[in-house]
Amino acid sequence: MFNAAAYTGTVLMNNNQHCFLQQPSSVADTATTGVFLEILCCLKSHCEGMKTTLPVALCLLSLVLLRLGECWEAPLFCHEYECPEFTVVNTYESFEERLYTSSRWITTDIASTGNHDVADGFWKLYQYTQGENTEKRVIPTTRPGLVSVNEAGENGKRQVSVSFYVAPDTVLPHPNDDTIKEITRPSGTIYVRVFSGVASESDAIENKNKLKEDLQTAGKLFNENRFDGAGYEPVWVLFNRHNEVWIHAV
Repeated sequence: MFNAAAYTGTVLMNNNQHCFLQQPSSVADTATTGVFLEILCCLKSHCEGMKTTLPVALCLLSLVLLRLGECWEAPLFCHEYECPEFTVVNTYESFEERLYTSSRWITTDIASTGNHDVADGFWKLYQYTQGENTEKRVIPTTRPGLVSVNEAGENGKRQVSVSFYVAPDTVLPHPNDDTIKEITRPSGTIYVRVFSGVASESDAIENKNKLKEDLQTAGKLFNENRFDGAGYEPVWVLFNRHNEVWIHAV
């Protein structure tokens, strides 16, 4: 017997485009807008030729029991690479409020947010993705690279790390360097400020402080001790760079 619950989740996937199916709030809801929109999701032209988790017929059959959750396409600043999935909840004059889904990352701790320490950390992760692992396997390139700061980390000490996003369904080989680990960042609301240029440590701190001021003015509650800096271009790209500062809602 067909078990609808077993087929919730990702149905179609290709690079940075996803079609998701979720349980309906009611049978009537599915029978009206849900089925129609899900057919568009499964059959729209940019989904053609995707690798399917389900046979197309089974996908269509599931539309009777499931509704469309979301068809998500990564924004242009991801440059056609896989990026962590989010929904823009609100757009303000100087920042965005985004709801991110749960995501996997490879990460390593570094000594500080200084340029030298950050570069060394990212180089270590890059080497891992290029075959410095037990299987000598190349890991798909993703965006963004993340510098994370927790002012109240383990034992109350400042903790800094760098991370690369892990694309969905990627099976990670064990790293040769045991300081590299896989983490899962839970779903949650993140406030995002965008800035351009070749970002330095001082640029990130300046934009973090501006974002905090704007959040306080807007009456938003946020984690005072934690922030992330996200970069979407490689170091050799000098123009039209897209940088972000993330502050987590509480």
